[in-house]
Amino acid sequence: MKFTKVLPYIGAVAIFALASIIYFHPVLKGEKLNQSDITQFTGMVKEINDFRADKNTEPYWTGASFSGMPAYQVSAYYPNDFVRGLDRTLRFLPRPADYTFLYFLSFFVLMMSLKVNWRLAVFGSLAFGFSTYLIIIFGAGHNAKAHAIAYMPLILAGLLWVFQKRYILGFLVTGVAMALEIYTNHPQMTYYLGFALIILGIVEFIHALKEKIIPTFIKQVAVIIAAVLLGIGANAPRLMAMKEYADHSTRGKSELTITPDGSKKEITKGLDKAYITEYSYAKLETFNLFIPRFMGGGTIEKLGEDSNFYQLLEEKAGRSAAKEYSDQALTYWGDQNIVEAPAYIGAVIFFLFFLGIFLVKGRLKQWLVTATVFSILMSWGRNFDVLTNFFIDYFPLYNKFRAVSSIQVIAELCVPILGILALKEFFSSKISSDVKLDGLKKAVYAFGGLIIVGFLLAHGFSTFEGIRDAQYNQLPGLTDAIISDRKSMLLTDTLRSLFLMILSAGVLWMLLKDKLKQGVAVLALTVFLLFDLISVDKKYVNEDDFESARKIEKPFIASTADKIILQDKSHYRVGNFTVNPMNDGSTSYFHQSIGGYHAAKLGRYQELFDFQIAKNNMQVLNMLNTKYFIIGNDKGEKQSQLNPDANGNAWFVEHVKIVDSANEEIQALDSLNTKKVAVFYNDDDNQSTFPREIDSTAKIELLNYDVTTLTYQAKTAKEQFAVFSEIYYKDGWNAYVDGKLTPHVRVNYVLRGMTIPAGEHTIEFKFEPKVIQQGKIISLASYALLILITAGWFFYEKKKEK
Repeated sequence: MKFTKVLPYIGAVAIFALASIIYFHPVLKGEKLNQSDITQFTGMVKEINDFRADKNTEPYWTGASFSGMPAYQVSAYYPNDFVRGLDRTLRFLPRPADYTFLYFLSFFVLMMSLKVNWRLAVFGSLAFGFSTYLIIIFGAGHNAKAHAIAYMPLILAGLLWVFQKRYILGFLVTGVAMALEIYTNHPQMTYYLGFALIILGIVEFIHALKEKIIPTFIKQVAVIIAAVLLGIGANAPRLMAMKEYADHSTRGKSELTITPDGSKKEITKGLDKAYITEYSYAKLETFNLFIPRFMGGGTIEKLGEDSNFYQLLEEKAGRSAAKEYSDQALTYWGDQNIVEAPAYIGAVIFFLFFLGIFLVKGRLKQWLVTATVFSILMSWGRNFDVLTNFFIDYFPLYNKFRAVSSIQVIAELCVPILGILALKEFFSSKISSDVKLDGLKKAVYAFGGLIIVGFLLAHGFSTFEGIRDAQYNQLPGLTDAIISDRKSMLLTDTLRSLFLMILSAGVLWMLLKDKLKQGVAVLALTVFLLFDLISVDKKYVNEDDFESARKIEKPFIASTADKIILQDKSHYRVGNFTVNPMNDGSTSYFHQSIGGYHAAKLGRYQELFDFQIAKNNMQVLNMLNTKYFIIGNDKGEKQSQLNPDANGNAWFVEHVKIVDSANEEIQALDSLNTKKVAVFYNDDDNQSTFPREIDSTAKIELLNYDVTTLTYQAKTAKEQFAVFSEIYYKDGWNAYVDGKLTPHVRVNYVLRGMTIPAGEHTIEFKFEPKVIQQGKIISLASYALLILITAGWFFYEKKKEK
């Protein structure tokens, strides 16, 4: 291959790297993006990182959050994780420029599979990578989501090559891309991609049926399934651990049939419907896919001095107050609780999408349009509950994920694909000028008409009132002022989208009339596209969001309260009630916290919090060994408070109360004296017998805590039952008495309990998850098969050619 043929592709990669770095240019100064979720994550993983550095091995457990939980979904490195090295090679730029580069590169490969000219492929890659939703998720710290989205085009490229009968290339790319996708550890995004792939498969099946090539289709599906399974198998330790943990997490089935207030609970196998659909797009809100601030933009927007809001505040409260409140104006008038920014795909690329509807023929268009419409309908969630409830009730795993609005990532992917295919057809000499002109006119009428219809619907059926407008009722006229500004934003952005559409259509019309060359037309469209997307992106993620690397890497500073508590070198837990304990990673940075920050906590622990800790049940806090509390004083300063009644690390109880259901078990804690009595639910997975005699002289103490190994010393004249202030997790924790594996059980809803024989004994708890070792073998076999099948197939085909 001549170097001149490779040069455009090298140039494309250089453009992607340059575009990523320019947008996130503070990384050149060593600064890092301040991401709220990552800040909390930093607190959550502090103990895990310290353990890695000290032991040079993986803990797979953390005791610093939620009184203890598996680290599988927090931070874990798995054996035979060779795909991790490939991913790190591809993401060579500083974060988050690395993810943006990956957006571009992955989409470019997809364009190559569609035989798109490299210039158009670059244009499409920029359209995909700078799509507003894909940028604003960095601001919130949704790095895993961005990571998963970035590999979606690569998987599609592999599938399309298979359907083009380029079997070896398609098999290899699909397998590797799937391995990379699973590695990103965002099952929700991967799951949503599955819908797009299913729709593609249905379209291809219908085509095969019509053309009577079902055997070929079956072969293609077999190749794809084999590649996908090997990609999944390469991540076996990760997936098996995830599946094991999911059954015990808030995503799993609860045994409770009551709510904390005692009412009957709706029995589900996944998340609650209200929780799943909490973030649902309103039907009218869909217009912000191509009119950026159609519904006021993000929850908070900055209004200028020319706004009605600012001018009224300046008149009534002064310039200082006007600036302060205008910088954080509540302009969003939709019904979602929080919106970082509109999921704006872009007026330019959406116009080209409509051009594709009228110009592109065949099953690719059918797939892309169907998938786009499907994702938009599904994103409506509770606003289209007939469809949403059907999927929640009957579609496997759909009830495991929340924030259904994020399924719009399918549209984020499909819209630019069809837009680029439209340009490919428009530039093709195989289509007559009359057909191109007709398609161009229809696209202008359809898309322009849709923009105008959206504007009219908003004014005809909306009051422009927001869910937080009550905050502005204290100042007469302020609500009316913000409503006027919302209407102004809608008008401005409607005209903006119309103008960008007209500019784009004008360039294509001039090309059609031979007034512009193709290269100039592509350049002009690229300029329009970049202006369109980046001018919106910059409103929400920009250089102001970056801070020094030191501050980002060490985001928490120990307060006076923290320093006082840290003087205690024993093993204990801390309850920080100056924050919401169940949404707080900061405390875990310094202490063993009863709280934490994670979307998939242990289900029983969440229930313990809802039923007991939230009601300030001191006996439950004591059994968790909550030795210190952090509370606020009158000045808002943090203070430490010693809890002298904490039960300690382990203790012998006088009596075990046996109950017959999870309901009875959680309710028994309402009035349980946890120092003397333990409650035990004798179900199929949790059975035991208990000693009857009491030894008042018996002692048990913790000798050593090492995250994955806890060592105790017990001395008792008679057989006794001990309760340990550690979270019970049957799939990994093993108990040993004097080195002999000994059964232990769950007591007090979440803790470990164990019968200790008479005498002096050493008790050890070790976290030894079998799932990691089992997955390790499958992972290695999957990598080997992927390489061997690809190589063998390649040499077989070469031999056939000879």
